[in-house]
Formats: sequence, C-alpha cells, structure tokens
Amino acid sequence: MTEAAIFAGPALRRLRKREGLTQSAMAARLGISASYLNLIERNQRPLSANVIIKIVDAFDFDPRALREDESIGGLDGLARRMADERFADLGIDREELQEFLAAAPQAAAAFARLYDNTGPAERRDDPTQAARREIERWRNHFADLDTAAEGLADELRLSRADTYTALAERLRERHQLAIRILPRDVLPDTVRRLDLHARQLQINEMLDPASRTFQLATQIALLEFRDQIRAIAAGAQFADETPRRLFERHVTSYAAAALVMPYGRFLRACDSTGYDLPVLMRRFGVGFESLAHRLTTLQRVGQRGLPFFMARIDRAGQFSKRYSGASGAAWLESDASCPLWRAHRAFERAGEICVQTVLVDGSGAAPAHWFTLARTVEGRGNLQASQFVVALGIEARLAGDLAPARGVSLRAEDAVLIGRGCADCHVAGCLQRSLPPRGTALQFSPVEQGMTPFRFAG
Repeated sequence: MTEAAIFAGPALRRLRKREGLTQSAMAARLGISASYLNLIERNQRPLSANVIIKIVDAFDFDPRALREDESIGGLDGLARRMADERFADLGIDREELQEFLAAAPQAAAAFARLYDNTGPAERRDDPTQAARREIERWRNHFADLDTAAEGLADELRLSRADTYTALAERLRERHQLAIRILPRDVLPDTVRRLDLHARQLQINEMLDPASRTFQLATQIALLEFRDQIRAIAAGAQFADETPRRLFERHVTSYAAAALVMPYGRFLRACDSTGYDLPVLMRRFGVGFESLAHRLTTLQRVGQRGLPFFMARIDRAGQFSKRYSGASGAAWLESDASCPLWRAHRAFERAGEICVQTVLVDGSGAAPAHWFTLARTVEGRGNLQASQFVVALGIEARLAGDLAPARGVSLRAEDAVLIGRGCADCHVAGCLQRSLPPRGTALQFSPVEQGMTPFRFAG
C-alpha cells in the first residue's frame, strides 16, 4: 500500500524558530527555495524523503518528531477521543479532525492529554482502558519486536509443517527445557508452567494443537525478547503497576504471534490468498482469535497490510477486547455493541464466519461504511470452556478483493444501519432500542394511545 505523505509544517516551523533562522536562511541550509519552505510550513506541500534527510543532517534532528501526531495515535487516536458521547451533537467528521491535526498538532496533543487525564473517573482509573490506550497509541504495531521475531523465525526456518517441533527444539537446545504435556488435574488452573527445577515447560493437556504452539512461542518470547518487551512497557509511564503488567502481557503475546506468523511471510500469504481466513489459519497453524489479532498489526513502513479492526464480544454484547489498529474504527469506543450487528448471530452458528456490511451511525456526520465478519472462539483462560465472538472489520471500499467478501454486496444502499450501543446511538425510530441515548430529552406518548412509551428529541 502507498505510504501516507508527511505533512509536518508546524514541527518544521518550530525547529526553524528554535534555531533562530528566517525562512530564507533555513531554506539555504536545506538547499531548497524559500517559497517551497513556506509551502511546507503551511502544510501545502508534504516533506520529501530528500528534505527529511537534509533536516536530519543539518540540524541533528530526530525525524520521529516530524510525526508528532503519533504521540496521540495520529488521526485515529484523535477520532477515538472525539467519539465520546459528550461530543456526539457536534458532528465532527474525520476531514475536520485531519485539518485540526495538520494545522495545530500541539493543540490537538493538548486536547488529547486533557481528555485522557480528565475523563470520567471510572474510565480514567480503569487499568484495562489505560493499557488499551497505550496499545492504540502504538497502533498495535511494535516494529522492532516484529523484526526481531521475524529474524528468529528465519533462523529456526519455521514452516507451515513443523512450527511446534522447531519451537520445541529451540527450547531444548538453547534453554535446556523439555516439553511435557500434563493432565488437567495436575495443572487445574494453568495453561503453561515453567518448572526450572525439572527443566520443563509444562503444558496443560486441554489445549488444542494451535494453543500449544502459541504457548511455546510465548515462552520463547519471555526468554529471548524479555529486555525489548520490558523496555516497551517501561516507556509507557503508567501511573501504577496494574496497567503496565496488562500492557506487558499484550506485548509478550504480540511477540509470540510475530514468531508464529512472521511478518513478511504472513503478509505475502494474506495478499496471495485474498485474506482467506480459513486458509491462513491452516497454513500458520493458529486459531481464529490469534489470526484476528495479527491482522490488526500489519503496519510496517513500506510493507503495510490492510487496516482491520478486531473486537471480542460476549453474549451480553460487551467488548472484552478492542483493537482499532490503523482502521479508524472510532465506533468501537462505545461500552456496548449494537444488537443489529450480525456479529451477535455468530453465537448461534458456532464455527461459521458470519459476514455483514454495515453503516455505522455518525451522530451528525455521514455514517461510516464497513465490511465485517465474525466467528465464535472458545476461551480457556481458566481451562473452563467459555465462548466469545471475535469480529473483524475493514472499510467497505477496501474489501472488494477479499476472499470473505466474495458474493457479498458492498453497496452502501444494501448495508444495515447500526449504532454504537443504545446509550451512545442517536438513530431515531429503531425498534430494537432498549434505552434512550445519554443526555437526550424524552418525549412521552399518552398511555391510552398504546404507542411506544418514549421517543427522544432529534
């Protein structure tokens, strides 16, 4: 996919003022015209790679500062914050947010910081939300860790047929650890245990083959990428230990997935199969949830995959996992999902992939058009069978060549209009509504008319 152009006028203007240079003087040092520099500073021209190199050489400048919007998760991070129901009546769309971010990135960062620090107390202090904010700030892509895992996968010559064996051999030869599968009653509450006294990695017999492979990869990540994982977690600067540990667990699982599904080979397989999910699961020996996670991480510079979001939902419609990645799916910020979303029907069709095109209520802005698919997964976090639905989604305009979308209409007029969960949804006239949107004025019908007991203004 084509890389997005870098518009960094405000950052370049601050650098020039810090150096005490006029536009003419700075342009001379960069070997460009003053008029061209003026256009760059006003975000009317993007920065070319050649100019970026000259800036780095001339001013000993960190090029990451040119993408200052990354500190708040870029446009998607800003959109997620603006998805708060308190801003629903303003109808702010992505184009307006893009203009705000381009023209005043420091003001956008100030808004993001204020929002993160002064949101509702129960959300601000929720460690899971704090960990997820950090994941989204990274856009769920940890480039250095991905590269290290891919290098190890190449060293082990992992292939579709022998991943488990190769990982087991690595543990045996490099770490003197044998693999032992133990009965459930020996490991009643544990999926994996490292016994250094016996030099064993003990795996619960209740795990299926894909889960066993993933547990071996996780242990290797803990042993061989520990310093990188801890450095990433330490850089997050959480207020307390709980969100840091949650974030570190996520990064560890990320490293394990990157080892089992090495970036380059995985992306090539996605492209060659049209993101055929059953084929990818079989080829890499992974479960649907692990595959869905991996699809949200494909954001390597110069080698990007399609921008999927991923969510995990329970039968009550609550999200237990949400990763927007680079998708821009701000509607996932709601506390609950819409019952009209076909993802909920997947519970009644275990193991099948349920697809649907949806228009998501924009609360004053144009509805967003998405192609979504969902499938049940069995959770065994405590070794007791539990069931969730994992959903994937991508903008419908990008779904035309996907294998799961074959035979499915991607036209907006054929899509189903859904909301963000009733409390955050402003779609009028929905017969499935269970409660009114927050902050709206209710209009009551006389009881004797036998009509819907309430409606809401607007």
